[in-house]
Amino acid sequence: MRYIPHTGDDKRAMLQALGYASVDELFDDIPRTARLERLLNLPSALSELELQQHMAELAGKNHSVDDLVSFLGGGFYDRFIPAAIAQLAERGEFLTAYTPYQAELSQGTLAGIFEFQTMIAGLCGMYAAQASMYDGSSAVGEAALLALGQTEPGHLVVSRYLHPDSISVVRTYAHARRAQVSVVDSAEDLEKVLSTQKTSGVIWQYPDIMGSFKSLPDAIMLAHRFGALAIVSSDPVALSVLKPPGEWGADIVVGEGQPLGNHLNYGGPTLGFFAVTEQLVRKLPGRLVGQSYDREGRRGFVLTLQAREQHIRRERATSNICSNHSLNALQATIYMALLGPSGMKEVARLSISKAHYLAQALAQAGFVRVNADDPFLYEFVVKVPGSVASLNRHLLSKNIIGGLDMGQWDPAFSGMWQIAVTEKRSRAQLDQLVEEAKRWMSR
Repeated sequence: MRYIPHTGDDKRAMLQALGYASVDELFDDIPRTARLERLLNLPSALSELELQQHMAELAGKNHSVDDLVSFLGGGFYDRFIPAAIAQLAERGEFLTAYTPYQAELSQGTLAGIFEFQTMIAGLCGMYAAQASMYDGSSAVGEAALLALGQTEPGHLVVSRYLHPDSISVVRTYAHARRAQVSVVDSAEDLEKVLSTQKTSGVIWQYPDIMGSFKSLPDAIMLAHRFGALAIVSSDPVALSVLKPPGEWGADIVVGEGQPLGNHLNYGGPTLGFFAVTEQLVRKLPGRLVGQSYDREGRRGFVLTLQAREQHIRRERATSNICSNHSLNALQATIYMALLGPSGMKEVARLSISKAHYLAQALAQAGFVRVNADDPFLYEFVVKVPGSVASLNRHLLSKNIIGGLDMGQWDPAFSGMWQIAVTEKRSRAQLDQLVEEAKRWMSR
């Protein structure tokens, strides 16, 4: 709250209405031993003008993609966000609406969620999608739980090239279910593991953290051959140009929705998406909004499925997820609606052409791409002859946010530099990255 309107007289009137003489009496239930019994050690109050100036000074110490050129990826991307998104998302029927317990009073919220579900299901090539999740990693974790609930007792197999944050969440969720998590490097290794243990779910990323996407059909085929669900974690912009996982036979498709019209915001809030086949629709975590008609034939929206313990008996609940990120999902919906299929393909194609230009220029400068024979879209990995952290520090001194140091994720990835190129990057910025990388190499 930027402005606290209560005067001293207001406070006294409220205390009198409550039957208290002081604010302290409101906290009589708290034992004295648990109280600080002194004022907080805070500086003197500032005027509104002074406070605004002070906060602006503090904020000025931060740097963002608005004043730096970013090549970071790994699930979160510096994409262009049309101004219309914020304008439309701030309309009253969306911004002021709370959780839609009373459908008749929440038609704006439900309409937005319904459109989000429809677009995500189409993008993923799946039967249905739910209202949204907290983020991409929690969506992967919930998909793992769904799989474990379908074929218990069983275990999970994940690709080493699934995002490490998602692997960590899967391990946490699996631990509570006493399920093992096996990590494999390839489809060949996957087949060996599946042939030796009962597996509930196979989790693959498409494209993966190396930028590759060619192994997905084999992984899905093997999962089904051994009776496991095939779970695919995808980037939504990539799905505008890649064959949808549903057409490969995926049972569950999840992912991080930040690239769809949501700002980076230092890592959040974001949203996860979650889509399934018709056979699994009643196992969806969270909410599913549906379309209906009243007796006069007017279209309306309702909560069709609410498979969490707040709505049904705990033993029948599929998840304990408490909410969906409606505002973030709304922004994603507006983004997809504004761009349409052709616009999203153009965003992907621009990113792809720029990424391939940069990869070629870096190769000529001595940075060899990992898995150089594999096709990639707009994210790729190169081997750095030296310290990735040192290279990124040099780039930051030139107002460039370099690629991700993958050694932070896993020692096996030491010296690997993951670079993402979006439609926002100009040729001059790509050339500048190459020149500064060459300057760092010749230091």
